Amino acid sequence: MATPPLTPRMLTPTTMSPLGSPKSKKSTAQVRPEITLEQPSGKNKTTGSKSTKLFRRVRSVFRSLPIMSPMCKFPVGGGRLHENHVHGGTRVTGTLFGYRKTRVNLAVQENPRSMPILLLELAIPTGKLLQDLGVGLVRIALECEKKPSEKTKIIDEPIWALYCNGKKSGYGVKRQPTEEDLVVMQMLHAVSMGAGVLPVSSGATEQSGGGGGGGGQQEGDLTYMRAHFERVIGSRDSETYYMMNPDGNSGPELSIFFVRV
Repeated sequence: MATPPLTPRMLTPTTMSPLGSPKSKKSTAQVRPEITLEQPSGKNKTTGSKSTKLFRRVRSVFRSLPIMSPMCKFPVGGGRLHENHVHGGTRVTGTLFGYRKTRVNLAVQENPRSMPILLLELAIPTGKLLQDLGVGLVRIALECEKKPSEKTKIIDEPIWALYCNGKKSGYGVKRQPTEEDLVVMQMLHAVSMGAGVLPVSSGATEQSGGGGGGGGQQEGDLTYMRAHFERVIGSRDSETYYMMNPDGNSGPELSIFFVRV
């Protein structure tokens, strides 16, 4: 039997990456990292749809409120409120992140490689809070109403009145992590502490935290600051997070108080 003649095949042109390996057109778009974050050791059971709907309603109301730009005044003097370890405290990882002109988000994790155990959206612009932290001590108090026979954990409350260094600054709301939040946490999974900007594309989806009361493309860089916090549980109605500085004396210092009154 005669062998059919061989005909040349058309090859699809490829481009070369800076490292010399072929790359497709898809690689020109930003590829989202695979989420490999671990579940927290003390993860609560999945909440029902009623709780999820409540979070969504509170979040929608919260986004209709204006962003507050508090004029935080800082105490003069360099006295530290705490040492590098708080007696009875538990060390956790805290991350402040968001676009500079939008509401700041606070994520608390057991460690940098775990899913957030707490995610808050605060009515303070990210750039403003980071600027204030560069000046001096910042104290944030989150207050909510104490109810008779209260069984809800204080960090599971959906909404708080927010105070920055004693000045009313709007509200803080707890919400569930979005895909964008998890992408940020995944990109920072190898970072134990530090600050900088992240190359996160903001045009395709709504920015995590919704900053400024609307979706769509966000302006500016997504900035972050990560540090160790000491979590101190005072009672069922009070909990405090102290930012710990590795150098002991210099650098930003932040205390976050949760209280039911």
